[in-house]
Amino acid sequence: MTITKRRSWQDVRDEIHGWILDGQMAPGDRFERDEDIATRLGCSRATVQRAMGDLAERGVVERRRKGGTRVRPDPVTRATFDIPIARHEVEARGGVYGYQLIQAALEKTPRPVAAALDLRAPVEMLRVEALHLMDGRVFLYEDRWVFTRTVPEILTVDLSAESANEWLVHNKPYSACDLHFSAQAADGYLAGIMGVEAGAALFVLNRTTWSGDAPITTVKAVHMPGYRMVTRV
Repeated sequence: MTITKRRSWQDVRDEIHGWILDGQMAPGDRFERDEDIATRLGCSRATVQRAMGDLAERGVVERRRKGGTRVRPDPVTRATFDIPIARHEVEARGGVYGYQLIQAALEKTPRPVAAALDLRAPVEMLRVEALHLMDGRVFLYEDRWVFTRTVPEILTVDLSAESANEWLVHNKPYSACDLHFSAQAADGYLAGIMGVEAGAALFVLNRTTWSGDAPITTVKAVHMPGYRMVTRV
């Protein structure tokens, strides 16, 4: 009997990188579709997506959702962004982490949420609202929508015990991410659940992720006044 060894995403990444290093792919060249690369290398499309995602993070390739993947024309120095796990952020600051689920329910998305996920019309998704605490006080408020057609497994997760933030980071790799940063004055609802004065300046991060063309989640993470975000360069 012949046993075929399953190729890891690291193996696939190194082989694709090798095409660039040995001149098979020149700066600016466009790669074939992930599906075609997967067939060529005898692996799954998801494996190619994860390999390409890593090469994009390293600045080797330029990957655009619905625009394909190209070899970067010149080397880059770039900031990297890892999706933060709230528990790790709190513990890194020397605090004691806590978590409170406000609600987790299937709801029809508002149109702005559907638009953020590139959906043509509102659909039913899992909405998760939760608080992440540091030393018993609110650290951030999370308002998240999860596309359950892409991530059906999350419907079996006890989100009162494990946050959607941490579960998704550990279980659903993404290939594309949109980030938007802004400031927001606390309205009555946020002031009440976060324990701040109405009108207080809050740091807001809106983050949307995809696996290929399939949306995974979009989240509005609202941080307490004084929060600072740091990236690695």
